[in-house]
Amino acid sequence: MGKIIFFEDKHFAGQHYECSSDCKDLYSCFRQCNSIKVESGCFMIYESPNYTGQQYFVCPGEYPEFHKWMGINDHVCSCRMIPQDSKGFKLSFFERTEFGGQMRELTDNCPNLMDCFNTGSIFSCKVREGNWLFYEHPEYQGRMYLMMPGEYCRFSEWGGASARVGSIKCILTY
Repeated sequence: MGKIIFFEDKHFAGQHYECSSDCKDLYSCFRQCNSIKVESGCFMIYESPNYTGQQYFVCPGEYPEFHKWMGINDHVCSCRMIPQDSKGFKLSFFERTEFGGQMRELTDNCPNLMDCFNTGSIFSCKVREGNWLFYEHPEYQGRMYLMMPGEYCRFSEWGGASARVGSIKCILTY
């Protein structure tokens, strides 16, 4: 079970809201979020309702201002708890939409997709085991996208504006 606390002001001040499950609309609970404490579990927080918009991964710890979770503003409008998954990690990704073209598999972190697979694009994928983060740039930089077990026929299904993926990381939950 996870627990995250959102604070309206920096340094854990002001009104706060506690959450221990998925919440698709936090805007009704608070208008701005400038600090976060994650007491247990890992969460993906989103700038827009319904798990859309810019995504940020947070794990147990304190984030006294939005820059600490890599946020660009004080908007947090939904959150999703990342379930623990101890089976392992396995994903297949494809060079075309609808699982077309060459397939490649991954079972561990990949800090640079271009170096490992000579590509910087993923058009579709199947997450077979574990939870993953896709990053827009190499070395786990830029926009990130939560990839949970399931099939994604095109990059727009995971919230991507393009097929650009620079690095991939397994999510180890606590």
